Amino acid sequence: MYAVVKIGGHQYRVSEGDVLFVDKQSDETDQKLTFEEVLLTNDDGKVTVGQPVVEGAAVEATLLDNVKSDKVIVFKKKRRKGYQVKRGHRQPMSQIEINSISTSGSGSKKAAKKKEKKDTSDAEQATQVSTDMTAKEAISHIRNTDLEDLKGFVPEDEERVTVLDAWNSKQEG
Repeated sequence: MYAVVKIGGHQYRVSEGDVLFVDKQSDETDQKLTFEEVLLTNDDGKVTVGQPVVEGAAVEATLLDNVKSDKVIVFKKKRRKGYQVKRGHRQPMSQIEINSISTSGSGSKKAAKKKEKKDTSDAEQATQVSTDMTAKEAISHIRNTDLEDLKGFVPEDEERVTVLDAWNSKQEG
C-alpha cells in the first residue's frame, strides 16, 4: 500500500517504513506527526484519488532528526567589472519515518461529520425522485412508472417539450 501525501508544499509517494527528508516540521525529535493532506491512495490495485484530498485518510510519521541538506552555492559574477560574490545556503530538513497509512476511520472529525451528512442526504434521495434528469431519462422514467407514482414529478411550469409530451401521452393513455 502506498499514498501520495502533501507535506510542506511538496508531494511525496510514501509507504509504511519509508524514511524521507522533508522541510523542517518541528524542533522536538521522536514526535508523532499526522499528515491529513493525502492526495491519492493505492491499496493493492484499488486506487482512490482525492478531490482534492481523500476524505478520512491520514499518514502517521515519527520525526527522527533535524538536519541540514546539502549546500547550495550561489555564485554571482559580472565580467570585466571585478565583481564576484560566492554565497552558500543549507536548507533545514526533518528526517521522518512513515509509521502507518490509514484510509478511513481515524481521520479528522470533519470527515466524519461530512460522512454523516452524506448518509442522511442519500436516504432522502432514495425516497425522492430526482427531477435533474436528461430528457431521455425523464421520458423513459415516465413511460415505465405507474401514473399514481408520478404525481408531482413534472411541475406545471415545465418548459421542456419532450418531457411534457411524454407526460401528456401518459395521462391520455
